[in-house]
Amino acid sequence: MKKSPMMLKNSDMLENHPKEPHNLIEKLRISTTGIDVQFKLANGETSRRIYLDSTASTLQLGVVKDVMDKYLPYYANTHTNAHFNAKLSSQEFDWAHRMMLEFVDADPEIYGSFFVGSGTTGCINRIARALQCKRPSRDVVITTVMEHHSNDLPHRKHFNKVVHIPVTNSDKGFGAIDLKKLEEALIKYGDRVNYVSVTGVSNVTGIINPIYDIAELSHRHGTLILVDAAQMAAHVPIKVSGHNNPLRNLDMVAMSGHKIYAPSSPGVVVTRLDLFSGVEPDEVGGGMVDDVHIDRYVPTEKFPDREEAGTPNIAGAIALATVLYTLKKIGMENIDKEEKELVNYAVEKINAIEDIVVYGQTDTGNCQRTGAISINVRGMHHGLTAAILNDYFNISVRNACFCAHPYVREMITDDLGSQMDELSNEELEALAELHRGMVRASFGIYNNHDDVDLLVVALKDIVANREFYQQQYHQAPCDEFFHNSFKFESHTVFSTQTAVDKWMDS
Repeated sequence: MKKSPMMLKNSDMLENHPKEPHNLIEKLRISTTGIDVQFKLANGETSRRIYLDSTASTLQLGVVKDVMDKYLPYYANTHTNAHFNAKLSSQEFDWAHRMMLEFVDADPEIYGSFFVGSGTTGCINRIARALQCKRPSRDVVITTVMEHHSNDLPHRKHFNKVVHIPVTNSDKGFGAIDLKKLEEALIKYGDRVNYVSVTGVSNVTGIINPIYDIAELSHRHGTLILVDAAQMAAHVPIKVSGHNNPLRNLDMVAMSGHKIYAPSSPGVVVTRLDLFSGVEPDEVGGGMVDDVHIDRYVPTEKFPDREEAGTPNIAGAIALATVLYTLKKIGMENIDKEEKELVNYAVEKINAIEDIVVYGQTDTGNCQRTGAISINVRGMHHGLTAAILNDYFNISVRNACFCAHPYVREMITDDLGSQMDELSNEELEALAELHRGMVRASFGIYNNHDDVDLLVVALKDIVANREFYQQQYHQAPCDEFFHNSFKFESHTVFSTQTAVDKWMDS
Protein backbone atom coordinates (compact mmCIF):
# COMPACT_ATOMS: atom_id res chain seq x y z
CA MET A 1 0.00 0.00 0.00
CA LYS A 2 1.36 3.39 -0.93
CA LYS A 3 1.90 5.60 2.11
CA SER A 4 0.13 8.95 2.36
CA PRO A 5 2.19 12.12 2.87
CA MET A 6 1.26 12.31 6.56
CA MET A 7 2.15 8.65 7.08
CA LEU A 8 5.58 9.31 5.64
CA LYS A 9 6.07 12.33 7.88
CA ASN A 10 5.05 10.41 10.99
CA SER A 11 7.26 7.47 10.06
CA ASP A 12 10.29 9.60 9.23
CA MET A 13 9.86 11.54 12.47
CA LEU A 14 10.14 8.34 14.51
CA GLU A 15 12.73 6.56 12.37
CA ASN A 16 15.19 9.41 12.93
CA HIS A 17 15.09 8.75 16.69
CA PRO A 18 16.87 6.03 18.67
CA LYS A 19 15.25 2.66 18.13
CA GLU A 20 15.26 1.45 21.76
CA PRO A 21 11.67 1.45 23.09
CA HIS A 22 12.70 2.91 26.46
CA ASN A 23 14.41 5.85 24.76
CA LEU A 24 11.34 6.51 22.61
CA ILE A 25 9.06 6.33 25.64
CA GLU A 26 11.32 8.78 27.46
CA LYS A 27 11.24 11.11 24.44
CA LEU A 28 7.44 11.01 24.54
CA ARG A 29 7.51 11.72 28.27
CA ILE A 30 9.71 14.79 28.18
CA SER A 31 7.92 16.23 25.13
CA THR A 32 4.43 15.87 26.63
CA THR A 33 2.48 19.12 26.53
CA GLY A 34 2.34 20.54 30.04
CA ILE A 35 4.78 18.09 31.63
CA ASP A 36 6.69 21.01 33.23
CA VAL A 37 3.69 23.08 34.36
CA GLN A 38 4.32 24.74 37.73
CA PHE A 39 1.93 26.11 40.36
CA LYS A 40 2.36 28.04 43.60
CA LEU A 41 1.26 25.97 46.60
CA ALA A 42 -0.41 26.60 49.94
CA ASN A 43 2.98 26.55 51.71
CA GLY A 44 4.28 29.34 49.46
CA GLU A 45 6.56 27.11 47.42
CA THR A 46 6.37 26.65 43.66
CA SER A 47 6.83 23.20 42.20
CA ARG A 48 6.24 21.10 39.10
CA ARG A 49 2.82 19.51 38.85
CA ILE A 50 2.73 15.71 39.09
CA TYR A 51 -0.15 14.69 36.83
CA LEU A 52 -1.81 11.50 38.13
CA ASP A 53 -5.25 11.89 36.57
CA SER A 54 -4.72 10.18 33.22
CA THR A 55 -7.63 7.78 33.67
CA ALA A 56 -9.95 10.80 33.45
CA SER A 57 -8.07 12.43 30.57
CA THR A 58 -4.51 12.12 29.36
CA LEU A 59 -2.15 14.93 28.53
CA GLN A 60 -1.26 15.56 24.89
CA LEU A 61 1.88 13.91 23.57
CA GLY A 62 4.35 16.23 21.91
CA VAL A 63 4.22 14.20 18.69
CA VAL A 64 0.54 15.16 18.34
CA LYS A 65 1.28 18.87 18.54
CA ASP A 66 4.12 18.52 16.06
CA VAL A 67 2.05 16.59 13.51
CA MET A 68 -1.01 18.83 13.88
CA ASP A 69 1.10 21.96 13.41
CA LYS A 70 2.24 20.43 10.11
CA TYR A 71 -1.24 19.30 9.04
CA LEU A 72 -3.51 22.23 9.94
CA PRO A 73 -2.28 24.59 7.18
CA TYR A 74 -3.71 22.01 4.74
CA TYR A 75 -6.96 21.42 6.61
CA ALA A 76 -10.21 21.27 4.66
CA ASN A 77 -13.43 19.29 4.79
CA THR A 78 -13.35 15.76 3.41
CA HIS A 79 -15.38 13.77 0.84
CA THR A 80 -14.38 15.71 -2.25
CA ASN A 81 -11.44 15.81 -4.63
CA ALA A 82 -12.29 19.24 -5.98
CA HIS A 83 -9.18 20.90 -4.57
CA PHE A 84 -5.78 19.98 -3.12
CA ASN A 85 -6.59 20.57 0.56
CA ALA A 86 -9.72 18.42 0.37
CA LYS A 87 -7.81 15.63 -1.35
CA LEU A 88 -5.14 15.71 1.35
CA SER A 89 -7.63 15.80 4.25
CA SER A 90 -9.69 13.00 2.75
CA GLN A 91 -6.61 10.85 2.33
CA GLU A 92 -5.46 11.44 5.91
CA PHE A 93 -8.96 10.86 7.29
CA ASP A 94 -9.12 7.54 5.43
CA TRP A 95 -5.69 6.66 6.82
CA ALA A 96 -6.97 7.44 10.33
CA HIS A 97 -9.72 4.85 9.91
CA ARG A 98 -7.21 2.26 8.74
CA MET A 99 -4.92 3.11 11.64
CA MET A 100 -7.70 2.31 14.12
CA LEU A 101 -7.90 -1.21 12.69
CA GLU A 102 -4.14 -1.68 12.58
CA PHE A 103 -3.74 -0.56 16.19
CA VAL A 104 -6.04 -3.30 17.48
CA ASP A 105 -5.04 -5.93 14.89
CA ALA A 106 -8.47 -6.09 13.27
CA ASP A 107 -8.73 -7.74 9.83
CA PRO A 108 -9.92 -4.98 7.42
CA GLU A 109 -11.80 -7.56 5.36
CA ILE A 110 -14.03 -8.34 8.33
CA TYR A 111 -13.89 -5.21 10.51
CA GLY A 112 -14.44 -1.50 10.02
CA SER A 113 -14.04 1.58 12.20
CA PHE A 114 -15.97 4.82 12.62
CA PHE A 115 -15.63 7.90 14.77
CA VAL A 116 -18.13 9.15 17.35
CA GLY A 117 -18.20 12.65 18.80
CA SER A 118 -18.76 11.97 22.50
CA GLY A 119 -16.04 9.45 23.25
CA THR A 120 -16.62 5.94 24.53
CA THR A 121 -20.01 6.96 25.91
CA GLY A 122 -21.20 7.85 22.43
CA CYS A 123 -19.66 4.67 21.01
CA ILE A 124 -21.47 2.35 23.39
CA ASN A 125 -24.78 4.19 22.99
CA ARG A 126 -24.47 3.76 19.21
CA ILE A 127 -23.65 0.07 19.57
CA ALA A 128 -26.53 -0.53 21.97
CA ARG A 129 -29.07 1.10 19.63
CA ALA A 130 -27.74 -0.70 16.56
CA LEU A 131 -27.63 -4.16 18.16
CA GLN A 132 -31.09 -3.73 19.68
CA CYS A 133 -32.43 -3.06 16.17
CA LYS A 134 -30.30 -5.77 14.57
CA ARG A 135 -31.24 -8.51 17.07
CA PRO A 136 -34.55 -7.43 18.68
CA SER A 137 -35.39 -10.86 20.09
CA ARG A 138 -32.19 -10.81 22.13
CA ASP A 139 -33.25 -8.48 24.93
CA VAL A 140 -30.53 -9.15 27.54
CA VAL A 141 -27.05 -7.66 27.90
CA ILE A 142 -24.53 -9.11 30.32
CA THR A 143 -21.97 -6.77 31.84
CA THR A 144 -20.12 -6.54 35.18
CA VAL A 145 -20.43 -4.70 38.46
CA MET A 146 -17.09 -2.98 37.82
CA GLU A 147 -18.22 -0.97 34.77
CA HIS A 148 -18.09 2.76 34.21
CA HIS A 149 -21.59 4.19 33.76
CA SER A 150 -20.90 4.56 30.03
CA ASN A 151 -20.75 0.77 29.78
CA ASP A 152 -23.86 0.23 31.87
CA LEU A 153 -26.51 2.90 31.35
CA PRO A 154 -26.74 2.60 27.53
CA HIS A 155 -27.60 -1.09 27.91
CA ARG A 156 -30.18 -0.30 30.60
CA LYS A 157 -31.82 2.24 28.31
CA HIS A 158 -32.07 0.04 25.20
CA PHE A 159 -32.55 -3.48 26.53
CA ASN A 160 -35.14 -5.22 28.67
CA LYS A 161 -32.62 -6.59 31.17
CA VAL A 162 -29.00 -5.96 32.11
CA VAL A 163 -27.22 -8.61 34.18
CA HIS A 164 -24.26 -7.46 36.31
CA ILE A 165 -21.68 -10.19 36.90
CA PRO A 166 -19.70 -9.85 40.17
CA VAL A 167 -15.93 -9.84 40.40
CA THR A 168 -13.94 -12.41 42.33
CA ASN A 169 -13.54 -11.63 46.02
CA SER A 170 -11.23 -13.27 48.54
CA ASP A 171 -9.21 -12.34 51.58
CA LYS A 172 -6.81 -10.74 49.08
CA GLY A 173 -9.49 -8.33 47.87
CA PHE A 174 -11.57 -7.78 44.77
CA GLY A 175 -10.20 -9.11 41.50
CA ALA A 176 -11.31 -9.47 37.87
CA ILE A 177 -14.65 -10.72 36.54
CA ASP A 178 -15.90 -14.01 37.96
CA LEU A 179 -15.87 -16.26 34.88
CA LYS A 180 -17.88 -18.96 36.62
CA LYS A 181 -20.70 -16.51 37.34
CA LEU A 182 -20.49 -15.27 33.75
CA GLU A 183 -20.99 -18.75 32.39
CA GLU A 184 -23.94 -19.31 34.74
CA ALA A 185 -25.58 -16.17 33.37
CA LEU A 186 -24.92 -17.20 29.76
CA ILE A 187 -26.56 -20.55 30.41
CA LYS A 188 -29.49 -19.01 32.28
CA TYR A 189 -30.39 -16.41 29.64
CA GLY A 190 -29.36 -18.43 26.58
CA ASP A 191 -30.41 -17.00 23.23
CA ARG A 192 -31.90 -13.95 24.91
CA VAL A 193 -28.37 -12.56 25.34
CA ASN A 194 -27.53 -9.97 22.70
CA TYR A 195 -23.92 -9.44 23.77
CA VAL A 196 -21.53 -9.43 26.71
CA SER A 197 -20.03 -6.00 27.35
CA VAL A 198 -17.01 -5.77 29.62
CA THR A 199 -14.29 -3.27 30.44
CA GLY A 200 -10.79 -4.30 29.47
CA VAL A 201 -9.27 -2.42 32.43
CA SER A 202 -11.14 -1.07 35.45
CA ASN A 203 -11.13 2.72 35.64
CA VAL A 204 -11.18 2.41 39.45
CA THR A 205 -8.55 -0.20 40.33
CA GLY A 206 -6.65 -0.71 37.08
CA ILE A 207 -7.40 -4.44 37.31
CA ILE A 208 -7.18 -6.13 33.90
CA ASN A 209 -10.01 -8.39 32.77
CA PRO A 210 -9.27 -11.58 30.75
CA ILE A 211 -11.09 -10.30 27.66
CA TYR A 212 -10.07 -13.18 25.38
CA ASP A 213 -11.27 -15.77 27.88
CA ILE A 214 -14.53 -13.81 28.10
CA ALA A 215 -14.75 -13.74 24.30
CA GLU A 216 -14.25 -17.51 24.03
CA LEU A 217 -16.85 -18.16 26.71
CA SER A 218 -19.35 -15.77 25.08
CA HIS A 219 -18.88 -17.27 21.63
CA ARG A 220 -19.23 -20.82 22.94
CA HIS A 221 -22.65 -19.78 24.18
CA GLY A 222 -23.61 -18.17 20.86
CA THR A 223 -23.37 -14.50 21.72
CA LEU A 224 -21.20 -11.48 20.95
CA ILE A 225 -18.61 -9.58 22.94
CA LEU A 226 -18.07 -5.82 23.21
CA VAL A 227 -14.92 -4.58 24.96
CA ASP A 228 -14.91 -1.13 26.53
CA ALA A 229 -11.25 -0.30 25.88
CA ALA A 230 -11.39 3.28 27.20
CA GLN A 231 -8.86 2.44 29.93
CA MET A 232 -7.14 -0.35 28.04
CA ALA A 233 -6.07 1.11 24.72
CA ALA A 234 -3.32 3.39 26.08
CA HIS A 235 -1.77 0.72 28.28
CA VAL A 236 -2.26 -2.84 27.03
CA PRO A 237 -1.99 -4.45 23.55
CA ILE A 238 -5.34 -5.35 21.98
CA LYS A 239 -5.73 -8.12 19.42
CA VAL A 240 -9.19 -8.13 17.87
CA SER A 241 -8.68 -10.89 15.30
CA GLY A 242 -6.15 -13.45 14.14
CA HIS A 243 -6.13 -15.63 17.25
CA ASN A 244 -5.25 -19.30 16.73
CA ASN A 245 -8.63 -20.04 18.27
CA PRO A 246 -11.13 -17.80 16.41
CA LEU A 247 -13.51 -17.99 19.38
CA ARG A 248 -11.08 -15.62 21.12
CA ASN A 249 -11.57 -12.90 18.51
CA LEU A 250 -13.46 -9.79 19.62
CA ASP A 251 -16.63 -8.57 17.89
CA MET A 252 -16.65 -4.90 18.90
CA VAL A 253 -14.26 -2.52 20.66
CA ALA A 254 -14.95 1.04 21.85
CA MET A 255 -12.30 3.54 22.88
CA SER A 256 -11.81 7.28 23.31
CA GLY A 257 -9.12 9.60 22.00
CA HIS A 258 -8.98 11.87 25.03
CA LYS A 259 -7.80 8.88 27.09
CA ILE A 260 -5.09 7.99 24.56
CA TYR A 261 -2.96 11.15 24.64
CA ALA A 262 -4.99 13.09 22.05
CA PRO A 263 -7.29 15.56 23.86
CA SER A 264 -10.32 16.72 21.84
CA SER A 265 -10.21 13.59 19.71
CA PRO A 266 -13.34 11.51 19.05
CA GLY A 267 -14.40 8.09 20.23
CA VAL A 268 -13.79 5.08 17.99
CA VAL A 269 -15.87 1.99 17.29
CA VAL A 270 -14.12 -1.01 15.77
CA THR A 271 -16.73 -3.55 14.75
CA ARG A 272 -17.44 -6.53 12.57
CA LEU A 273 -18.94 -5.00 9.45
CA ASP A 274 -21.85 -7.45 9.34
CA LEU A 275 -23.14 -6.23 12.71
CA PHE A 276 -24.00 -2.80 11.31
CA SER A 277 -25.12 -3.86 7.83
CA GLY A 278 -28.81 -4.05 7.03
CA VAL A 279 -29.72 -1.63 9.83
CA GLU A 280 -30.57 1.97 8.99
CA PRO A 281 -27.87 4.30 10.33
CA ASP A 282 -28.66 5.66 13.76
CA GLU A 283 -27.77 9.24 12.83
CA VAL A 284 -28.83 10.86 9.57
CA GLY A 285 -27.70 13.93 7.68
CA GLY A 286 -25.02 14.90 5.21
CA GLY A 287 -22.62 12.29 3.93
CA MET A 288 -24.50 9.11 4.91
CA VAL A 289 -26.87 8.91 1.93
CA ASP A 290 -26.57 7.86 -1.70
CA ASP A 291 -29.60 9.92 -2.76
CA VAL A 292 -32.30 12.16 -1.28
CA HIS A 293 -35.74 12.86 -2.79
CA ILE A 294 -38.60 14.98 -1.51
CA ASP A 295 -40.42 11.94 -0.14
CA ARG A 296 -37.55 9.54 0.68
CA TYR A 297 -33.81 9.09 1.13
CA VAL A 298 -31.46 6.21 0.39
CA PRO A 299 -28.80 5.54 3.07
CA THR A 300 -25.46 4.44 1.73
CA GLU A 301 -24.11 1.00 2.50
CA LYS A 302 -20.57 2.37 2.26
CA PHE A 303 -18.72 2.00 5.54
CA PRO A 304 -17.80 4.11 7.53
CA ASP A 305 -19.69 6.89 5.70
CA ARG A 306 -23.07 5.45 6.73
CA GLU A 307 -22.10 5.81 10.41
CA GLU A 308 -20.55 9.28 10.22
CA ALA A 309 -23.34 11.72 9.37
CA GLY A 310 -22.30 15.36 9.18
CA THR A 311 -18.85 16.88 9.23
CA PRO A 312 -16.58 14.67 11.33
CA ASN A 313 -13.86 15.76 13.72
CA ILE A 314 -11.23 15.40 11.02
CA ALA A 315 -8.36 17.02 12.89
CA GLY A 316 -9.16 15.07 16.06
CA ALA A 317 -9.24 11.79 14.16
CA ILE A 318 -5.85 12.48 12.58
CA ALA A 319 -4.44 13.48 15.98
CA LEU A 320 -5.64 10.20 17.49
CA ALA A 321 -4.28 8.20 14.57
CA THR A 322 -0.94 9.95 15.10
CA VAL A 323 -0.83 8.68 18.67
CA LEU A 324 -1.85 5.15 17.76
CA TYR A 325 0.71 4.98 14.96
CA THR A 326 3.38 6.21 17.39
CA LEU A 327 2.45 3.73 20.12
CA LYS A 328 2.22 0.88 17.62
CA LYS A 329 5.66 1.72 16.27
CA ILE A 330 7.19 1.72 19.75
CA GLY A 331 5.33 -1.52 20.49
CA MET A 332 2.40 -1.73 22.87
CA GLU A 333 4.04 -4.76 24.47
CA ASN A 334 6.96 -2.52 25.47
CA ILE A 335 4.68 0.18 26.83
CA ASP A 336 2.63 -2.44 28.66
CA LYS A 337 5.74 -3.89 30.31
CA GLU A 338 7.02 -0.53 31.55
CA GLU A 339 3.64 0.67 32.83
CA LYS A 340 2.83 -2.57 34.66
CA GLU A 341 6.22 -2.39 36.37
CA LEU A 342 5.49 1.21 37.41
CA VAL A 343 2.03 0.36 38.76
CA ASN A 344 3.35 -2.71 40.59
CA TYR A 345 6.00 -0.48 42.19
CA ALA A 346 3.33 2.03 43.21
CA VAL A 347 1.02 -0.63 44.67
CA GLU A 348 3.89 -2.10 46.72
CA LYS A 349 5.04 1.29 48.06
CA ILE A 350 1.58 2.67 48.83
CA ASN A 351 0.28 -0.57 50.33
CA ALA A 352 3.14 -0.47 52.86
CA ILE A 353 2.03 2.89 54.30
CA GLU A 354 0.22 2.60 57.60
CA ASP A 355 -3.44 3.71 57.51
CA ILE A 356 -3.65 3.67 53.70
CA VAL A 357 -6.22 1.37 52.11
CA VAL A 358 -5.45 0.14 48.57
CA TYR A 359 -8.60 -1.18 46.88
CA GLY A 360 -8.60 -4.35 44.81
CA GLN A 361 -6.13 -7.20 44.95
CA THR A 362 -2.61 -6.01 45.67
CA ASP A 363 -0.91 -9.25 44.65
CA THR A 364 -0.14 -8.10 41.11
CA GLY A 365 1.39 -11.45 40.24
CA ASN A 366 -2.02 -13.02 40.79
CA CYS A 367 -4.18 -10.17 39.52
CA GLN A 368 -2.57 -7.90 36.96
CA ARG A 369 -3.15 -4.16 37.11
CA THR A 370 -2.27 -1.17 34.97
CA GLY A 371 -3.02 2.51 34.77
CA ALA A 372 -4.73 3.28 38.10
CA ILE A 373 -4.73 2.74 41.87
CA SER A 374 -7.55 3.82 44.19
CA ILE A 375 -6.92 4.41 47.87
CA ASN A 376 -8.20 6.07 51.02
CA VAL A 377 -6.52 7.42 54.14
CA ARG A 378 -8.34 5.73 57.00
CA GLY A 379 -10.55 8.19 58.85
CA MET A 380 -10.11 10.96 56.28
CA HIS A 381 -12.63 12.09 53.67
CA HIS A 382 -11.44 11.32 50.15
CA GLY A 383 -12.13 14.91 49.11
CA LEU A 384 -9.82 16.24 51.81
CA THR A 385 -7.02 13.84 50.84
CA ALA A 386 -7.26 14.96 47.20
CA ALA A 387 -7.27 18.64 48.20
CA ILE A 388 -4.16 18.25 50.37
CA LEU A 389 -2.30 16.37 47.63
CA ASN A 390 -3.06 19.20 45.23
CA ASP A 391 -2.58 22.25 47.48
CA TYR A 392 0.55 21.16 49.36
CA PHE A 393 2.25 18.70 47.00
CA ASN A 394 1.09 19.72 43.50
CA ILE A 395 -0.09 16.16 42.81
CA SER A 396 -3.16 15.99 40.60
CA VAL A 397 -5.47 13.10 41.48
CA ARG A 398 -9.22 12.49 41.25
CA ASN A 399 -11.65 11.57 44.00
CA ALA A 400 -15.25 10.34 44.51
CA CYS A 401 -16.78 7.36 42.69
CA PHE A 402 -15.37 7.79 39.15
CA CYS A 403 -18.72 7.10 37.44
CA ALA A 404 -18.61 3.54 38.83
CA HIS A 405 -20.86 3.92 41.87
CA PRO A 406 -21.89 0.26 42.50
CA TYR A 407 -18.31 -1.02 42.23
CA VAL A 408 -16.88 1.66 44.52
CA ARG A 409 -19.62 1.20 47.13
CA GLU A 410 -19.12 -2.56 47.17
CA MET A 411 -15.36 -2.31 47.72
CA ILE A 412 -15.71 0.32 50.45
CA THR A 413 -18.36 -1.69 52.27
CA ASP A 414 -16.22 -4.82 52.04
CA ASP A 415 -13.21 -2.96 53.45
CA LEU A 416 -15.21 -1.85 56.52
CA GLY A 417 -15.69 -5.56 57.26
CA SER A 418 -16.09 -6.36 60.94
CA GLN A 419 -16.46 -2.68 61.82
CA MET A 420 -20.00 -2.89 60.52
CA ASP A 421 -21.10 -5.10 63.44
CA GLU A 422 -19.52 -2.94 66.12
CA LEU A 423 -20.99 0.47 65.24
CA SER A 424 -24.29 2.15 65.97
CA ASN A 425 -26.57 3.28 63.16
CA GLU A 426 -25.38 6.87 63.62
CA GLU A 427 -21.75 5.80 63.47
CA LEU A 428 -22.42 3.68 60.39
CA GLU A 429 -24.06 6.62 58.62
CA ALA A 430 -21.11 8.87 59.49
CA LEU A 431 -18.65 6.23 58.27
CA ALA A 432 -20.60 5.71 55.04
CA GLU A 433 -20.57 9.46 54.40
CA LEU A 434 -16.85 9.65 55.10
CA HIS A 435 -16.07 6.82 52.70
CA ARG A 436 -18.54 7.56 49.94
CA GLY A 437 -15.66 7.65 47.49
CA MET A 438 -11.96 7.07 46.95
CA VAL A 439 -8.81 8.85 45.83
CA ARG A 440 -7.48 7.65 42.48
CA ALA A 441 -3.93 8.05 41.25
CA SER A 442 -3.68 7.13 37.58
CA PHE A 443 -0.65 6.94 35.36
CA GLY A 444 0.31 7.58 31.76
CA ILE A 445 3.28 7.08 29.52
CA TYR A 446 4.78 10.32 30.87
CA ASN A 447 4.92 9.16 34.52
CA ASN A 448 7.95 7.55 36.13
CA HIS A 449 9.25 6.22 39.46
CA ASP A 450 10.03 9.73 40.69
CA ASP A 451 6.34 10.61 40.43
CA VAL A 452 5.42 7.54 42.49
CA ASP A 453 8.07 8.35 45.09
CA LEU A 454 6.71 11.89 45.48
CA LEU A 455 3.18 10.52 45.91
CA VAL A 456 4.42 8.10 48.60
CA VAL A 457 6.22 10.91 50.46
CA ALA A 458 3.06 13.03 50.32
CA LEU A 459 0.80 10.25 51.62
CA LYS A 460 3.18 9.47 54.48
CA ASP A 461 3.20 13.15 55.43
CA ILE A 462 -0.61 13.34 55.34
CA VAL A 463 -0.91 10.30 57.60
CA ALA A 464 1.70 11.63 60.02
CA ASN A 465 0.26 15.16 60.15
CA ARG A 466 -3.44 14.61 59.57
CA GLU A 467 -4.53 16.90 62.44
CA PHE A 468 -2.58 19.81 61.01
CA TYR A 469 -4.04 19.35 57.54
CA GLN A 470 -7.58 18.88 58.80
CA GLN A 471 -7.36 22.22 60.61
CA GLN A 472 -6.42 24.01 57.36
CA TYR A 473 -9.65 23.13 55.51
CA HIS A 474 -13.39 23.57 55.66
CA GLN A 475 -15.94 21.40 53.90
CA ALA A 476 -18.36 23.14 51.55
CA PRO A 477 -21.99 22.04 51.04
CA CYS A 478 -20.96 20.62 47.66
CA ASP A 479 -18.82 18.07 49.54
CA GLU A 480 -15.57 19.69 48.39
CA PHE A 481 -12.83 20.86 50.72
CA PHE A 482 -11.35 24.36 50.53
CA HIS A 483 -8.26 25.74 52.20
CA ASN A 484 -8.98 28.36 54.85
CA SER A 485 -6.46 30.89 53.54
CA PHE A 486 -4.98 29.63 50.27
CA LYS A 487 -6.95 30.10 47.07
CA PHE A 488 -6.05 29.22 43.50
CA GLU A 489 -6.99 32.00 41.09
CA SER A 490 -7.11 30.26 37.72
CA HIS A 491 -7.38 33.49 35.73
CA THR A 492 -3.90 34.51 36.90
CA VAL A 493 -2.53 31.42 35.15
CA PHE A 494 -4.74 31.30 32.06
CA SER A 495 -7.90 32.88 30.73
CA THR A 496 -9.17 32.41 27.18
CA GLN A 497 -10.56 35.95 27.13
CA THR A 498 -7.28 37.44 28.36
CA ALA A 499 -5.28 35.44 25.82
CA VAL A 500 -7.51 36.74 22.99
CA ASP A 501 -7.25 40.32 24.25
CA LYS A 502 -3.46 40.10 24.38
CA TRP A 503 -3.33 38.69 20.87
CA MET A 504 -5.51 41.53 19.56
CA ASP A 505 -3.39 44.15 21.33
CA SER A 506 -0.07 42.72 20.15
